Amino acid sequence: MKVLIIGGVAAGTKVAAKLKRDNFELDVTILTKSKVISYAGCGLPYYVGNVIQEANKLIVNTPDSFHKLTGVNVLVETEVTQVNPEEKYVEAICLKTQEKMRCEYDKLVIAPGAEAVRPNIEGADLDNVFFMRTPEDAYVLRDAIETGNIKRAVIVGGGYVGLEIAENLNSQGVRAVVIDMAKHILPGFDDEISEYVENHLAEQGIPILTEIRLEAILGDGKVEKIKTDRRAMKADAVILCVGIKANTEYLKDSDIDLMPNKTVKVNEYLETNVKDIYAVGDCATVINRVTNKPYWSPMGSTANIAGRIAAKNIAGKKKAYPGVLGTSVVQLPELNAGRTGLTEKEANENGYNAESVVTVVDDKAHYYPDASSFIVKMIADKDTKKLLGLQVLGKGQVDKMVDIAVAAITMGATLEDVENMDLAYAPPFSTAIHPFSHTVNILLNKLNGEFETVTPADFSKEKAEGFKLIDASLSPSIDGAQYLDLAKIKGEVDGLGRDEKLLLVCAKGKRAYMLQKRLKHFGYTNTKVLEGGTTFNDLE
Repeated sequence: MKVLIIGGVAAGTKVAAKLKRDNFELDVTILTKSKVISYAGCGLPYYVGNVIQEANKLIVNTPDSFHKLTGVNVLVETEVTQVNPEEKYVEAICLKTQEKMRCEYDKLVIAPGAEAVRPNIEGADLDNVFFMRTPEDAYVLRDAIETGNIKRAVIVGGGYVGLEIAENLNSQGVRAVVIDMAKHILPGFDDEISEYVENHLAEQGIPILTEIRLEAILGDGKVEKIKTDRRAMKADAVILCVGIKANTEYLKDSDIDLMPNKTVKVNEYLETNVKDIYAVGDCATVINRVTNKPYWSPMGSTANIAGRIAAKNIAGKKKAYPGVLGTSVVQLPELNAGRTGLTEKEANENGYNAESVVTVVDDKAHYYPDASSFIVKMIADKDTKKLLGLQVLGKGQVDKMVDIAVAAITMGATLEDVENMDLAYAPPFSTAIHPFSHTVNILLNKLNGEFETVTPADFSKEKAEGFKLIDASLSPSIDGAQYLDLAKIKGEVDGLGRDEKLLLVCAKGKRAYMLQKRLKHFGYTNTKVLEGGTTFNDLE
C-alpha cells in the first residue's frame, strides 16, 4: 500500500512514523513545503528569550535522520498544488527547480498544518515586523533583538503565543506591550480570570491593551510606531500574533468538505468525506468531547494523538478519536495559567445549568518553602453535578490541577465521583486535602446550599450593592469595613441585625466561610461570602 502524507511537523510525521513502525513494508512518503520536516513549534518563543539557546534544538528531525529512523521517504520544499481523488494522485511542484510532479497514492493524509495570518494593513512589509510560526521566524527575531536596537515592541494578539513572546521579550530587556481587539486576552478562559491575568501582567511590566484595533504600522523603511483606532504608539518592532489559518487552499477543487474556517472536516475516524483521504493536525477540525460539536484544536498535543489514531485507521484497525477538551497551559511572568473543558459561558450556551466557584487554595503545605496558592475556577452542572471545566492560575504546577480535571471530565465524572480521590500528598508537593479535592468540596458545599456566595463576576457588576462589608480576615485589613474576629463570635453581634445583608470577605475566602457558618448558627440569615477574597477581587 502506498500512503502519501501532505505535511510534516507534528501530525504528518506522527502518522508516518506510526505506520512504518507497525507496518514496515508500507510505502510511506511525506511531501512538505518547508525546508525542515519536524520542528518544535511550541518552543519558538523560548528560543527568542534565550531559554533555548541553540537553534538546532528546535529541529526535531532532519529529512535524512527521519528517513533513517523510520524508513519514511521525505521530499522537502515540495508544494502540493492539487489533489485528484478520483484518480488518486496529487500534483506538486519542487520549489527549488520549479519542476512539476505527480504522486500517486492508495491512502492520502492531509496534514500541512496552518500558517500565520498576515493582516492586510499598511506597513506590514516594513523591517522589524515579525511573525512567530516557523523556526526561521524565531531566528530572525532573536537576531534582531541581539543587535540591541529593539527597545520597545508591540505584540499584536493576546493568545498563548503572543503572551509567551511578550514574556520572553520582557526577560531580554525589551519593553513589550500587548494589544488585542478582543475584550480580553487568553481565549478559552472566563472574563474574570483573563482580567486578573491582564492586571498581573501589567504589574510585571507588560501592559495589556484590549478592545483596540491595529490600523497601520508606520515608519521610514523600518518600524517606528503603530497606529490604532485609539491612539499611536512608538515601537521598534511589531510581532504579529493575530492567529493562524489552515493550509488548505489547494483543496478548493477536490470535493473535500471544508469547515467555514477552511479547515478540513473529518469524522470520528479522522476520515474526510472522500474515500481513502484522512486529515489531521492544525488543518483539521475535530470535535469537543463534552459538547460533541465541531472544535478546532491547533495544538501539538492534538496533532500527535490524532496522527497516531489516523495511522491505526489507515492500517485497518478502526479506532475512533473521542475528541478534545480544549486543554492548554501557558507560562507567564510569575504566573502560570491552565484550563480544560467548558468555560461557564460555554456551559450555559450548550444547555447545561452551570454553577461555578472561584477558590484560592494552597498549592502545597503552607509551611513549606516556596508554598503559594492556586486560584481556581471550577464549573459543574447544577442538576447532575457533572464536572464540566476548570481554569487555574498560580506560580506553581497548575498543569497537575488541569490534568486531574482532564481525567475526570474524560470519564464523565460527577463532583461526588472525584470528591475523595486518593491523590498524592507530601508537603513539597501538595496539601493533605489536595487543592483539587479542596475546590471540589467547596463547589459541592455551594451546590448543597451550605456555602452562600457572591462570585467575582457578580461582584464586579456591583451585584453585592446594599450589602454591608464585613472584614473576616485574621486581623483587620480592609479599609472601611467592620471587622469581626471569628474566634470571638460567641452569639449575637452588637450592631448587626440578624436579617441584615452582610458580605463577608477575607484574604482567600476560607475564614469568611467559617465566619458565615458561625453567624448562621447564631441566626444570621442573609450572609454572603465573596469568592476569592481580596486575593482575587479588587475592593477599591
